[in-house]
Amino acid sequence: MDPSYAQLAEALTHNLRLVQAPVAVCFPDSIPTAVPAHEGHAPAGCSFWRQAATAPVATAPSDHSLCAVGGYTHNLELSAAVQDELQQSLAIFGSLGYVTPQDLPLIPVLNKRPKHVVYAPLAQSPLPPEVVLLFCDASQALIISEAVHQVEFRHPPALGRPACAVIPQVANSGFAALSLGCCGARAYMDGFTTDVVLCALPGASLAAYVDRVVALAYANSVLSQFHKRRYQDVAAGARPSVTESLAAMTPR
Repeated sequence: MDPSYAQLAEALTHNLRLVQAPVAVCFPDSIPTAVPAHEGHAPAGCSFWRQAATAPVATAPSDHSLCAVGGYTHNLELSAAVQDELQQSLAIFGSLGYVTPQDLPLIPVLNKRPKHVVYAPLAQSPLPPEVVLLFCDASQALIISEAVHQVEFRHPPALGRPACAVIPQVANSGFAALSLGCCGARAYMDGFTTDVVLCALPGASLAAYVDRVVALAYANSVLSQFHKRRYQDVAAGARPSVTESLAAMTPR
């Protein structure tokens, strides 16, 4: 029997020691009846990630209207006013040297036009997620990167601004990716601090990544003790073999 999303979320949270719950991102044609629609105004699509860490929320394209860049990366239907806002934003970014005309074609854009975007804690996802977001420190991202390498036989790319572009990158390709974030996402989301990176996994093969994360988290724990012990022994003047260092380790 395949593990449930709740089980997968627990495995990721426990083995990686995540501070924030994994977030599922879905692009359904219709909103499940049990998922509440977003109310009010949101400054950017990435602000929904914070809300989705605790409860599901369904959004329409209009809910993303205050972030023309996020609407662009998610290929949402944009009103004329939002399209104008996008052009104004690009002009400002260009004047700062932040985004040049040559950069724009390299920014991932979702290859379909979603009617809705549903965000939820992975454990409560009402739909099969297309992308799962994990907010990680460097040591956690290391394990995820190692897991991706074992599942995909490739290293995940590390994207820069905008942070939301990692979602179309993963949804379009079916492969994992990392995002170093952007100043906007870090401003709109409290948990996206300067020591956190965003790891995104394709939902369709999530169980395979989780299987490797569990194994690699344990291996990293054991090997961290191993290397610390060797460092102490060598600093004290010893020259232990690998076998001797392993034998001297305290049980996990």
